[in-house]
Amino acid sequence: MTADAVRSYPSLPHHEPHRTGAAAITVQLIRESYAHVQPHAAEAIQFFYAMLFAIAPATRELFAANMEVQRSRFWRALVHIVQHVDRPDELIPFLHQLGRDHRKFGIGTQHYSAMGTALVTALKHYAGPSWTPQVEKAWRDAYNLVARTMQEAADAEAGPAWWTAQVVDHQRLTWDLAVVRVAPDRPVPYRAGQYVSVEVPQRPRMWRYLSPANAPRPDGSIDFHIRAVPGGSVSRSIVGHSQVGDAWRIGSPMGVMTVDRESGRDAVMIAGGTGIAPMRAILEDLSQWGDNPQVTMFAGGRTRTDLPDLDMLTAIAATNPWLTVIPVVEHPRMAGMEHGTLADVVTRFGAWPDRDVLICGSPNMIRATVSRMLVAGTPLDRITHDPFTLD
Repeated sequence: MTADAVRSYPSLPHHEPHRTGAAAITVQLIRESYAHVQPHAAEAIQFFYAMLFAIAPATRELFAANMEVQRSRFWRALVHIVQHVDRPDELIPFLHQLGRDHRKFGIGTQHYSAMGTALVTALKHYAGPSWTPQVEKAWRDAYNLVARTMQEAADAEAGPAWWTAQVVDHQRLTWDLAVVRVAPDRPVPYRAGQYVSVEVPQRPRMWRYLSPANAPRPDGSIDFHIRAVPGGSVSRSIVGHSQVGDAWRIGSPMGVMTVDRESGRDAVMIAGGTGIAPMRAILEDLSQWGDNPQVTMFAGGRTRTDLPDLDMLTAIAATNPWLTVIPVVEHPRMAGMEHGTLADVVTRFGAWPDRDVLICGSPNMIRATVSRMLVAGTPLDRITHDPFTLD
């Protein structure tokens, strides 16, 4: 994992509920020691995997030869856990989803034990003098709780570890963007707005997270909008080389992106690039209801070609008065579109203090937009984004 990749992760302020006693001390010890490790994140995560493979050599076969994405994904999960360690109502559902998703690797109790030892060793190595017996106990206790929560969810899941799906359509919209439709062998039980991990035959063992671009359909088919990102061997192989008839594997659904129709609050949706896909799925799902919260959606891209779903979103808005779609491009200026980054434009319209805010896109976009919104006065507890939006 490169230093640039580490810096691209959202680094968000922590929500600090009132806690006292041992729980508050544990949270403080974890966050303070993590702050000492963060500047050395790239080295720490490489150290972790080297230690893991030394302790449990068989675990190396669980991952692809190129470990860069896996390293960044593991660190991103760790960041998410640290940020939410004092928010069990949000952390536990995330860990349940993560545990169910990890079944596709065949991970068992012995793997969790080895990972815990490797993680504590890596953190201790890079925390320096801040590491104390109390800090080590806090991390071991926290990791044991995380591992147990994930294992319990995995053990309780009756569904398959993955679904097999066949590619039934592949349309290349531009040189770097394609829409792929797959037909699973049985319905994948995802909700509109969730994402899934996929493995394609061109890149075995290189699982990547993708967001369905449609609400669940009666025939079970799923559309994915994939952009070939620089250095992304999986995305480039899907865009350039996927063929009708290819067999994909799809992991357990994850994510909490949704518009709560019962909250009584209106919503703001902020999506960049292929992050528009899950938002489109949510809107498609909402459109089956006559009474919905007011939704303002900002759909952004570098240029107009980055907004292939704009016509579809406009069509949904035309027949659903609860929806307003605001397209945003960085360049050039275009009539009927806002100009600037999503962070610029969203905060230009206001702080949205009374709305639920959903954000989806690249880690850089999420970090910039959340930071600007917090400065503008948007409450942190109203902002939702998933930790694994793009790899």
